[in-house]
Amino acid sequence: MKQVLILSLLLSSNFALADIAVPVYLVDEAGTGESVGQILVTESKYGVVLTPALKGLSPGLHGFHVHQNPSCDTNEQGGKRVPAGAAGGHLDPANANKHGTPWGDGHIGDLPPLFVDANGVANQPVLAPRLKLQDMSGHALMIHAGGDNHSDHPEKLGGGAGRIACGVIQ
Repeated sequence: MKQVLILSLLLSSNFALADIAVPVYLVDEAGTGESVGQILVTESKYGVVLTPALKGLSPGLHGFHVHQNPSCDTNEQGGKRVPAGAAGGHLDPANANKHGTPWGDGHIGDLPPLFVDANGVANQPVLAPRLKLQDMSGHALMIHAGGDNHSDHPEKLGGGAGRIACGVIQ
């Protein structure tokens, strides 16, 4: 009887997938640099919560995205080395082909901006309402130098500027 009860509890329960800890590193034209911490990715009933534990970043708002490829390596574009360019573009499996708000109809990899305080610390959680934990594996998390206006205008991809930090989601 005890085995039947345990089995029925297992089959009727909603098990959450395990949280994912993503190590994050500075990136530049030379490649991947020193660690700046990690981001914990957790499933919630409202979407995926990304909780940073980062230090050593420039203060302010930073563009924050899930990128297509699981790589933080540089690549060459137009004769220039692009930091974390091997990560590709924003995650867009539905081919929306536009940058938008995290709750809108743009790339599914478009996240709310990451806030870094005056001491260079980012620890404020970010909610990605359209993502599920299973969507995250096999991609990269990218932090950009500047903010993000969640539009392709006046600058493409929200005007977030260069890639400054990256982590691969296993």
